[in-house]
Amino acid sequence: REIKMSARTYNPSVRVGNWIEDICLEEDLLKDFLDKKDKGQLTIQKTHNFLNTVLKKVELTTPSDGFVHVGDKVCLLHVPTKTIISAYMSAAKAYEAEKIEPNSQLSSSKRLEPCARNIFIIGSTDPNVKEGDVVCYGQQVALTTLPGVGGQLSLYSDRATFMKHAKHSRLQELTLVDEVSYNTMWQFLCFDPQERLETEGEPVSVNSKLFVNHCKTNQHLSTLTDFSHKTPFGLEYEVAVSTKLNSHKAEDKQNHFMVAIGDITGIAAEV
Repeated sequence: REIKMSARTYNPSVRVGNWIEDICLEEDLLKDFLDKKDKGQLTIQKTHNFLNTVLKKVELTTPSDGFVHVGDKVCLLHVPTKTIISAYMSAAKAYEAEKIEPNSQLSSSKRLEPCARNIFIIGSTDPNVKEGDVVCYGQQVALTTLPGVGGQLSLYSDRATFMKHAKHSRLQELTLVDEVSYNTMWQFLCFDPQERLETEGEPVSVNSKLFVNHCKTNQHLSTLTDFSHKTPFGLEYEVAVSTKLNSHKAEDKQNHFMVAIGDITGIAAEV
């Protein structure tokens, strides 16, 4: 019967074979582990540090005249589920990341505290539009994350294809990119379809129901309550860009959003 001499059949406390080398090796591994732990270099520590940085509270824009302005820091609140659109990365990517990276995914989270992962700055590519100008219904705007840890990325979508689509629902995907194009242009539409034409060009009110429409594909932002998945921040709903109509040919609940400014928890409790 053949005996493999290299296989360890006893623990290091049994002094057979290269027992002294085994003990020294385990001591070195433990020492290396403790050294990395003290310096915060363990993978789990790096991941937690990044996640904690992303979750640090950030103040939203204080509502002044009741309207949305270019440059405002806002949250996109899904009214029926009382969740907000939030960015996330896998734990593997978060290990080396110092900020939210391009191609990060989005979900609808029940964490309502404003932070770098769920705040968007309303911008415009129109040179005639200045920061502080009122945003109107039907006006093309860009929705970007915060600079710094937020990555200053734009909300992006394009038509669903066989290779590119939302992971679970296979609908039109929503991601973050570091470019500005027609695929990153959005507009706010009046909640009442019968008044949509009349209200086009009128100022968008804060904390009121509306639809977030993608300019290129003419599809609405949507929170899919039938599809939830696990993220580093917990179980959250999948987000896609898809208009769903009810029996009255009006947009269904999955498309009901509001541009939330101020106390998000209080606003969510009231709707």
